[in-house]
Amino acid sequence: MNKGLIIGFIILVAIVGFFYFLSSRPDSNSIEGKMMTKEEGESGSYQAYNASKLALADNGPLVLFFRASWCPTCRTLDEDIKANLSNISPGMTILDVDYDDSAELKKKYGVTYQHTLVQVDANGSKLKKWSGSPTLNALMAEVK
Repeated sequence: MNKGLIIGFIILVAIVGFFYFLSSRPDSNSIEGKMMTKEEGESGSYQAYNASKLALADNGPLVLFFRASWCPTCRTLDEDIKANLSNISPGMTILDVDYDDSAELKKKYGVTYQHTLVQVDANGSKLKKWSGSPTLNALMAEVK
């Protein structure tokens, strides 16, 4: 086999691997592992999903945002929420749910496509489900 072809293939695999590594790392705008909120009472928060956070619904509305990183409309809403964190209604919590890794949650709430939002209570019971809110303000207008 041609040595040049083998070397080219190895270089191609290395380049693809490098870009995969970069794209899979949380970026500076990621909410993985950190809570984006102001002081208690100033505004609501936008956090990565964790089942234990359902209890936050006792403090105010709780919305699950089923978001896929590859979804352009999800990215638009995610960016708008992050740009307007201080405008989240006091007591409201928005939990970022990874659409691709949440099969059980999608089944529980009947979520069949990304960019779906589900308002739940502290027990995790669905209060309302909708899709397509393009902005934080549109999302908050849907909340009961």
